[in-house]
Amino acid sequence: MNTGRKKPKKETSMAERFKVAVVQAAPVVFDRERTLKKVHALAADAAGQSARLVVFPEAFVSAYPRGLDFGAVFGSRTDKGREQFRRYWESSVDVPGPAVVALGRTAKSLPIYLVIGVVERDRGTLYCSVLFFAPDGAYLGKHRKVMPTASERLVWGFGDGSTMPVFDTPLGKVGAVICWENYLPLMRAAMYAKGVELYCAPTADPRDSWIASMRHIAVEGRCFVLSSNQFNRRCDFPSDYGADLGDDPDAIVTRGGSCIVDPFWELSRRTQHRRRGDSDCRDRSRADRSWNVRPRCCRALCPPGYIRTAR
Repeated sequence: MNTGRKKPKKETSMAERFKVAVVQAAPVVFDRERTLKKVHALAADAAGQSARLVVFPEAFVSAYPRGLDFGAVFGSRTDKGREQFRRYWESSVDVPGPAVVALGRTAKSLPIYLVIGVVERDRGTLYCSVLFFAPDGAYLGKHRKVMPTASERLVWGFGDGSTMPVFDTPLGKVGAVICWENYLPLMRAAMYAKGVELYCAPTADPRDSWIASMRHIAVEGRCFVLSSNQFNRRCDFPSDYGADLGDDPDAIVTRGGSCIVDPFWELSRRTQHRRRGDSDCRDRSRADRSWNVRPRCCRALCPPGYIRTAR
């Protein structure tokens, strides 16, 4: 008999299994629109393999500008460097804006939770940001990289504690910490204090030491760590890119090294080429019985959403 009542939507509990994906690929450097189309194709590939959460690398839309100095030295900037910055700025993302709408459509059409690194522009300033989208296409929010690394500070502005969200989803609590932000102890503490369970770590660091850091964070935070990096070759960059990446089109520029780590530090996936892995969320609750960092120390050290900078 039809009572007219709608059946409640089934939600995933942390005792169930579900599939997540970390995408390891190259964007179409300095071409936002073509990169957005590539994002859709890659996300659709992952969703076709039953992934419900898909994580893209740092600054995927539309470039991590490896090797560029933008003509900047102490006290001087070159015209060529200014032109490089203009090109980079023109391929960046307004939040909100048309690119955000397009990414929302991708999330809704598949449907997936989408976590993606973008270069965000706010008037004259660029930020290395991560955007979050729900399966209904809703834009959930963003995280701006708090501390750009080394020469990144020449072109990227600084974020702050106002954009350090953790979103409570049916899959678990999802947040993101970008690349070497993961070496800021109080930032990690803030994420743990918010109860992060699916800890996304988009990166540009392809070294083996990065894998060790991700395994440490998984154990320290009793969370799943999903780290996504690019894999690209010289041919993935424009011929007039502006940095000396060599002449061999097949030369590897960024070698990848994406990974998924469970709360017991085991690597669900570590690969140069694959893009997805299974995630058994039961492991997190079992791990919490051994060591629960959240109530004992993090809330005392660092209130949610707050970072204190030592000088």
